[in-house]
Amino acid sequence: MLKELIEQTTTYSVQKIIKQSMNENLKIKNLDFEVQREVNKDKKYLLYMHIPFCHTFCPYCSFHKFKYEENSAKEYFKYLRLEMKKLKSEGLSFHTLYVGGGTTLINEEELVKTLELAKKLFNVKEISCESDPNHISYDSLKRFTGLIDRLSIGIQSFNDNILKAIYRYDKFGSSQILQEKISSIAGVLPHISLDLIFNFPTQTKEILLNDLTIAKSLNVEQITTYPLMSTDLTQKSMSKAFKGEKNSNEYKFYKIICNEFKEYHQNNAWSFSKNKSSMSDEYVSQHSEYIGIGSGAFSHLKNKLYVNAYNLEEYALLINKRTHTVIASSQFSSKKLIQYHFLTWLFEGSVDIKKFDIAFNTSLKKELVSELYMLKKTNSILIKNDKIYTTKFGKYLSLVMMKEFYSGMDKIRAIFKQKIPLEVA
Repeated sequence: MLKELIEQTTTYSVQKIIKQSMNENLKIKNLDFEVQREVNKDKKYLLYMHIPFCHTFCPYCSFHKFKYEENSAKEYFKYLRLEMKKLKSEGLSFHTLYVGGGTTLINEEELVKTLELAKKLFNVKEISCESDPNHISYDSLKRFTGLIDRLSIGIQSFNDNILKAIYRYDKFGSSQILQEKISSIAGVLPHISLDLIFNFPTQTKEILLNDLTIAKSLNVEQITTYPLMSTDLTQKSMSKAFKGEKNSNEYKFYKIICNEFKEYHQNNAWSFSKNKSSMSDEYVSQHSEYIGIGSGAFSHLKNKLYVNAYNLEEYALLINKRTHTVIASSQFSSKKLIQYHFLTWLFEGSVDIKKFDIAFNTSLKKELVSELYMLKKTNSILIKNDKIYTTKFGKYLSLVMMKEFYSGMDKIRAIFKQKIPLEVA
C-alpha cells in the first residue's frame, strides 16, 4: 500500500514538474529575419522531414497536418527537395532520415523522388517512415525497396469498437482487414513496426491483451505502445469520440504490456523489438541534435529549438528566398538543456554517466543532484558502476515524462495553428 502511494505521488509530482518546466522554458520568440542556425559541418545530424497531409483526421492526433489535395502536395514535395538542396549547399551531411506526418506515403511518386534525392545528396544510410494502413499494399511498398528501411504503421487498436470511436474503422477497415493487410506485406521492407495506443477511455484489460496478442502474432520486427496523450489540441475531439468517458489505467496497463513483451528487447520505455536493433521509433531519444525540414518541422541545435513556417504559402515563399524557413525559436538554459538530455537518455533505459558527461560537457552527478536523489528515493533508478538504470517503476516514470514533454510541445503547435486556415487539423 505504501509503495503504491509513493508511486502515485511520484507520478503526479513528475507530471506537474514537467508541465511547469515546459510552460516556463518554451518561450517562443517570433523572428522576422533569417536567423543563422549554429551548425557543426563536421557532424552528421539526423534529418527530420515533415509531410503535413492526411485524407482524414483522427481525434487523438495533434500533429500538424492539412487535408490532402494532390496539386498542393506536389508543390510541397518540390519545395522539400529544394530545401534539401539548400542544406547540401550549406555543407551539411546526414546519416539518418526520419519522415513523419501526417501521412508520409500519401503521394508515393513524389515521396520516391524525394527519398532518392536525399540518398543522392547526403548518402543517407537509414530511412524511417510512418504510414497509415491505407498505404501498405504489397505493390505500394515494393516501390520503396532500397529506400525505406523501417516503416511504422499506425494501427492504434485491433478492437473494432475502439476503431469506430476514433473514426478509423470506416477509413482503414476492421481488425480482420488490418491483420490481413499487415500479413500481406511480410518481408517487403527490412523493418516493420506497429504502433498501438493504450489507455483509451473504453479499453479494458481484455481488449488490451487481445491487441497485444494479435500484434505479436503478426510477426513484425517491432511493436510500439504509446500511452494515450491528452492535450489542449485533442481534449475536445477525444471527449466527443468517447462521450466524455475517461480511463485511469495507464500504469496498470503499462505493467501488463511489459509483462507481455518480457521476451522482447525493450528499445525504450514504450517500444519493443523481437531482436535488438539500432532503429528506434523515437528519433529525439537517439539524436540530441537534429534538423527539421518542411512545414511545421522543429530543429534542435545546441541550446535552441527552431520552428519552421506552418502556413504552406509562407513556407514556399521563404524557401524560395532563404536557406531555411525558420520563423521562431526558443532558447534553453544550460540546466534545462541537461535535464532534457537526461530525460531522453533515461527514456532509453540507462545512462552511462561518463559518456553523458563527455557528450554534453557537464557533470551529471553535480548538475542534477536533487533530480537523482528524488529518483533514487522513489526506487525509480539504480546506479551501479557509474551507470544509471531504470527500475520497472522507473521505466513507467520515464514514459510519463516523455508523454508530458510531447504534450508540452503541442503548446507550440497550438500557437502556430491559430495563424493558418481552418482546414488544418
